[in-house]
Order: sequence, then C-alpha cells, then structure tokens
Amino acid sequence: MRKRRTRGARLPYGTLVAAAAAAAALLATLVTPAGAQPEPSAPTASSLGAVHESRPVHSYADAVRESVWVDTGLDGDGDGRADRVAVDIVRPREPAAAGRKIPVIMDASPYYACCGRGNEGQRKTYDADGNPVQFPLFYDNYFVPRGYAFVAVDLAGTNRSDGCDDVGGRSDVRSAKAVVDWLNGRARGYTSRTGTTRAGATGWSTGNVGMIGKSWDGTIANGVAATGVEGLKTIVPIGAISSWYDYFHSQGAPLYNANPSWLSDYVNSPDARARCGAVQDRITEATPYSGDWTPAWSERDHVRDASKVKASVFVVHGQQDLNVRANHFGKWWDALAAHGVERKIWLSQTGHVDPFDFRRTDWVRTLHRWFDHYLLGYENGIDREPVADIERAPDRWTTDRQWPPSGTATTTLRPAPGAEPGPGTLGRTPAAPGSTATFTDDPGLGELDWAARIDAATPEKAGFVTRPLSRDLRISGSSKVTVTATPTTATAHLSAVLVDLGPDTIRDYAAAGEGITTLTDRTCWGASTPGDSACFKETRARTTVVGLTVVSRGWADLGTWADPREERPLTPGRAYTLTLDLAATDHVVPAGHRLALIVGGTDRDLLDPPSTTPTLTLDLARTRAKLPLVGGAEAFARATTGPAPAVPPLTVAPSLTGSAPPAGIVGPRLPVPGAAR
Repeated sequence: MRKRRTRGARLPYGTLVAAAAAAAALLATLVTPAGAQPEPSAPTASSLGAVHESRPVHSYADAVRESVWVDTGLDGDGDGRADRVAVDIVRPREPAAAGRKIPVIMDASPYYACCGRGNEGQRKTYDADGNPVQFPLFYDNYFVPRGYAFVAVDLAGTNRSDGCDDVGGRSDVRSAKAVVDWLNGRARGYTSRTGTTRAGATGWSTGNVGMIGKSWDGTIANGVAATGVEGLKTIVPIGAISSWYDYFHSQGAPLYNANPSWLSDYVNSPDARARCGAVQDRITEATPYSGDWTPAWSERDHVRDASKVKASVFVVHGQQDLNVRANHFGKWWDALAAHGVERKIWLSQTGHVDPFDFRRTDWVRTLHRWFDHYLLGYENGIDREPVADIERAPDRWTTDRQWPPSGTATTTLRPAPGAEPGPGTLGRTPAAPGSTATFTDDPGLGELDWAARIDAATPEKAGFVTRPLSRDLRISGSSKVTVTATPTTATAHLSAVLVDLGPDTIRDYAAAGEGITTLTDRTCWGASTPGDSACFKETRARTTVVGLTVVSRGWADLGTWADPREERPLTPGRAYTLTLDLAATDHVVPAGHRLALIVGGTDRDLLDPPSTTPTLTLDLARTRAKLPLVGGAEAFARATTGPAPAVPPLTVAPSLTGSAPPAGIVGPRLPVPGAAR
C-alpha cells in the first residue's frame, strides 16, 4: 500500500484519504444552504458488482486553487507579443503530495465574466490577490473530491485573457487547444499575465483531458477535438455549434442577425473592446450577410474536420433548440459516424437547456461514469450501453442501442393536390405532371401560423398532409425536401417544415426557460466552500398542451439552387430545383395524428425576409421529401392503411399556435442569463 509522510508518523494513504473524505463531508454540511438537499448517495461497489467508480475521498476545501497564463502562439490583438489565455485551476492537493497524477475536466468559455454560466448565471470570482474562489457550475464541486482537476479557460479577449475573441475562429480554438497542449507539456505556461516565471502541469496532470460545455463552450470542445490534439480523450458538447456558418445562415438564407462581429463585441472584456475593433471589422468583412461561403466560414466549420477527431463524443441537444438549432448536432453526428468515432447522444424536448436542468440526477451519474471510463480508464460498462437516450414526453425517456436505430431507411414521400380546397396530400404516389401549388411570402407569419391554418387554403403557404395514421410512425435522423419552384421576383427564401398534427403535452420550449421552470429549492452536488457552493436551484418540466408539434425545419435561399455556397439572382418566371436540409430529429407521430409537410417563405422570427415579396409556384411532380423512417416505406404503408384510432379533442386551448410569436424564438437571441448561453 502506498504511504505518505506526515509530521512524526507514517500513516497509510487510505487512512488519510478516509480522513479527508470525512472532513470534506463535514465541510459540505457546514456550508450547505438551509433546506438544500445533499448529493444523492452514489452506488456502492457491492451494489454494482465489479464496477469501478471514483469516490469523493479528497478535500475540496484544501484543494489547490491557482491561475496560469498559457501562451497561444498567436498575436490576435496586434500588440507585438503572443497572447496568453487565463487558466483557472482547482485540483485536489492529496494526489500530488502522494506522487500521483490526475486527469482534467476542462470548460473553455467566453462567458465567465460578461454573462455567467448555467441557469443561475454564475461568474468566476477571485480574492483580493486575484486567486480563483468560485468556479461556475458543479463540475469542480463534484469531480475535484473524486480525483479530477477542473480547469476553466477564458477564451482570448475575454475576462483575464489577452487577444481578441474571433467567434469560433483560429483564436477561439487555439485558446483552448494551447491549454490541452500545456497540460501535456507541449506549451508554455506562466504564473502571471506578463511575467516570465514558468508554470508547468506535467507534475500533477496525466495529460488526459475531457472538455465539456454548453453552447459556445461546447462549440469550442468540438473545434478542439477537430484538430486531433493528443491528450483530448473525450468531449461533451451540450447544445453546441458544429459549423458557425449554420448558426448565422441556412443555405444562403440569413438567420437572426447574420453577422458574428456583434458576438465578439459582446463577450470581449472592456479593454479588449478598446483594442479589438479592427478584428471585428475583419470578421464583418469576411462573413458577408449575403450568405456566400467564404474562407472565414471554412475556418469555423468543424464538420469538415471530423476525420481528425480522436476523442469520444457525448452529444446533448434539445430538439426544439432554436438558438443552436438541431441541424448542428445532426451534421456533426453523421460526420463522426462516417469516421467511426465512439459516441453517445441525449436528445431532449427542451430548447437551449443544460441536462443538469432537465434530467439532473441521471445526468450527473451518467457524466460521472463517462469521465471515469474515458479519463480514468475504469471498465464500468458505459461504452457498451445503449447509445441514445430520447425524451418522448416531458420526463419520459427511451433508449436505442444505436442512433438512428436499426431498420431506419430513407423513404420518399410525395405532395399532391387535394380533392378539395385546403391542404394537399402527402403519400408515396407522385403528383400528376403539371400539378402545382402557389403561395406568397408573408414575413409576418411563421411555422406555427402555417401549421395552425393547415386545413385552410391560405395564401402564405403550401401544405400537404397524410391521412390520420393507423399506427405510430417514427422519424429518426435528418430529412431533405427537394422543391422545384418558380418565383416572380429576383430573390426568394424558402422554408420547409414537418409537423405532427394532433394534440399533445410537450415541454413549453417557446416560453421563458425553454421547457423548464426554476424552483427555489436547492440540491447539492459535491462539496462546498463558503465562496463556492455545490447547491443549485432545482427545476421541473414546464409543459403546455398543444394541437400540433413542429418536428423539423429547414431554410434556404432559392438563389443557391446551383451552388449552396453562392447566391445567384433569380430570373422571374424560371423554374429552379433546390434541396433543403432539415434538422435532425427523433419524433414519433402517434396513431390518430397526421404528418404534414409545409413549404413557405419567410419563417417569422427565425429567418430574415428577402429583399422582395415573391410569389412561388411549386411543381409538385418534381417536389418530394426524403424522411428517415424507422421501418422505412413498409412502416409508412402500414401507418397509412387501416382504421385510425379516434383522437380525444383538446380540453384546453393550445398555447403554441396563433399569430403571437413564441417568447422563446424572437431573434436575435442575445446570450442573456438562462437563455442563449
């Protein structure tokens, strides 16, 4: 048994560990807010058989808290010296004292000072000497006592770092990659922002790093993984961007405020704002509002470099995330699958929400086992469990051994005119040659308006529906809609939406909280200190009754018909064929409901309108949707034959339909507390 020297005695290391654990537990009790619930007991070795699990045996109160500035090798702010990024570290004291090294959990973020992290908007805090006191979120409180270091990195230009934030570009990614290199002894670190005293990590770090983070933070994890850097063993991107182009545009069509320079200004520190104007001007120039693909977008596209990823990837995303839309996880997942990357996925019904706030207990335990396996090497079986967890209804989850599940096949559905005024039909039979549908772009309406009026012949959309289904029909993966459209003007935008027509109770993703309600009670996850509590407000699902559910959506500028990377003027009266990529989803349309395909113009609050007001005529014989259906064409045939069950009528008015814009999807989506971070 390993032993360590103490004052005048030699005690077994295990005895010291037990004593430290007891002290940590006592301290956690002393600083836990009144009424807060302590961390649930983890499974014991006896209850799990031969499963290994890291245990909270180290003192969080006595942990080493330090700051290091790592040289990125870049001079983004043009001051003549290499930029250094601030790295705040908390790690247990006992392992290093015993000559043992530990792995690192890392969250690299631009938000630690400007905006805060998590549902409660926590920021980093420091003592009078500049030493870190509070690390936002629960990662430090929970994992440091279990033998991990937690590292919180300020991206270039933010908080205490040099340089300028460049919104997903080279500086952003290098800010975090340099820290992974430093943890593995390949980069220089210093004890101060401007000094020459070197700081190293190889004396306490194994070099095994797991990156985690929501939104921009998770995007950085994707970007660093896409460099193939050695030492990065796993990433956990939550609601993360996979290509920054797709955050601001969709196939040439502008989304929200379609220029990233305002985000740079938003997260930069006050002194960085004063020196980084030229950088923001370059970003604006390099990322045109037109939606044309430029080298700046290639630099910010992580999907293209999926072949370089060596880390395992645990993706978490809200299927109703209208900030970082679901196409981001879909494209990333498919690219990782094509290159055999080990991966896992959770898909919720929420908007832009962290799993700590929609499935807390299961999330902490799953993340614990994930890091134990990939950073400590414990054989706990998590790599052999079902790959996908899908939220089917608020707080009701199912699993799949693989995702999309076995038996999923692309199935072509065809729109056709209906027998009466109103929606057309959606089935397997192509429309007769010459069949058309016409609509006029109305920027004042959007997907929920279109869907609410599906059974009426309204001028702003073309809608097509199946008959009521006799069986459940599951869509799992990414869909495509190909349209042949003739515009009346030189510019036109298109939206394609899949809708489940039928009553349901869902998470209210369009309300404040995007599917959750924050409570006043707190639960505690790990150990606390007076300056860094492990206790966080509880949440519950915020639900609403709806008459329809948008399943998936996609947008495009018709001017990209020839090249998705370049918009071209349209010739009025000429027909153009374009394929829209719809966001990935996993949704079951229940028996008794109908599946609808809607094609419209501007999707209000999600898509900026074109410079003209076009009327578009669809050639239905050359329009089709390709959907990933579990069971393929046979499943669709079974679901659209035979008697359909009766659907109970709604007993309350649905809240996600009508002309009022949903509160959660009004753009631009600024990173305000509890929302877009």
